[in-house]
Amino acid sequence: MKRYVVVGGSIAGVSCVEGIRSLDRDGEITLLSAEAQSNYGRPLISYYLEGKTDLARMSWRGPDFYAQNRVQALHGVRAADIDAASHRLSLSDGRTLDYDALCVCTGSQPFTPPFEGLETVERRCNFMTLEDALWLERTVTRRSRVLILGAGFIGLKCAEGLRDRAGSVTVCDLADHAMSASLDGESAGYLERHLEARGIQLRLGDTVARFYGNSARLRSGEVLPFDVLVLAVGVRPDTALLAGAGAAVDRGILVDAEMRTSLPDIWAAGDCTESRDLVTGELAVLANLPNASLQGRCAGVNMAGGAARFDRGIRMNAVGVCGLHLMSAGTRDEPVYTERTEQSCKKLFAKDGVLTGFILVGDVAGAGIYTALIRNRTPLDAIDFETIQRAPSLLPFGRRERTRMLGGAV
Repeated sequence: MKRYVVVGGSIAGVSCVEGIRSLDRDGEITLLSAEAQSNYGRPLISYYLEGKTDLARMSWRGPDFYAQNRVQALHGVRAADIDAASHRLSLSDGRTLDYDALCVCTGSQPFTPPFEGLETVERRCNFMTLEDALWLERTVTRRSRVLILGAGFIGLKCAEGLRDRAGSVTVCDLADHAMSASLDGESAGYLERHLEARGIQLRLGDTVARFYGNSARLRSGEVLPFDVLVLAVGVRPDTALLAGAGAAVDRGILVDAEMRTSLPDIWAAGDCTESRDLVTGELAVLANLPNASLQGRCAGVNMAGGAARFDRGIRMNAVGVCGLHLMSAGTRDEPVYTERTEQSCKKLFAKDGVLTGFILVGDVAGAGIYTALIRNRTPLDAIDFETIQRAPSLLPFGRRERTRMLGGAV
């Protein structure tokens, strides 16, 4: 009977289990999670703070997922060391696990620059895990002034979760516009106006020069008093476990299209990895939920002896913040099509006759079609791209292309 070990209990790890069980119903699966809880949706932690969901409804696959799939889940336990030669994993509690196939899904870890005086801030946290959300739930009151460092996805979702719970929420970022990794300045302007109209204060193009207990002096000279600090400056792939075992690592753990690492019988999946970007052809950390899910399942299938490939990964971000929906994917240079209304903005980017990226703010209709065009590298001269730019639907596609996109249905 084959012995499988999965390190990490978020979406990549859960999908890896599903990939294994799609081919092997009998093998032994052990899953390690450093958190006290796993199999929960990390994107839901802001909605938990808002009161839009509860602990019982945050599971990826339901509370009986591990039992149904006959998984031994070890919570609050870390993988400390891998002996790749002997196929043995050492755990933080002193135990060891032998494996025939191992998948590392360690995700990302918060990155915090060395701010002067940070050690003087008593009440501070990150916003990555359910435990972070539970701490904020206990700590933030109606009178709390919350300062969030980082106007990316994590920081803005935290602001959304705390907006009606705190006395005030201020978001500060060195970049000159919000969500700078996903949006350009113009499209970010729609988001910024939306947030400020809902009481979230923004300090963009500025960052903290020094902390003094419960106040922060910004580089601009402004002093911001606060009661609670949330650090959401950025994240980095958690590569330490496999780097220590001698695996090939750059920004992330290097994997091939089958999610294999450079070490025998070891795979990796999710935000800790670096794989090939379909659009640019370059190695990149493709950190988003859809990619993590696809990578995890791909790894699991291959661990169980199947044949699966992850070779259509692209940069992508989809989020709703305070009721405003936005989505971006691929790369962006000069747009080939721009459409603006008072409430929405659309930009499409193309190169060498194929769609390479898009930004949608406010109205995200057609995101699935634009994503399919990017993933499939569909030649734009083979479709009615002029119509699809304005009104995305399947009708402008030829019958053969529609059939392929719909998986055989006409």
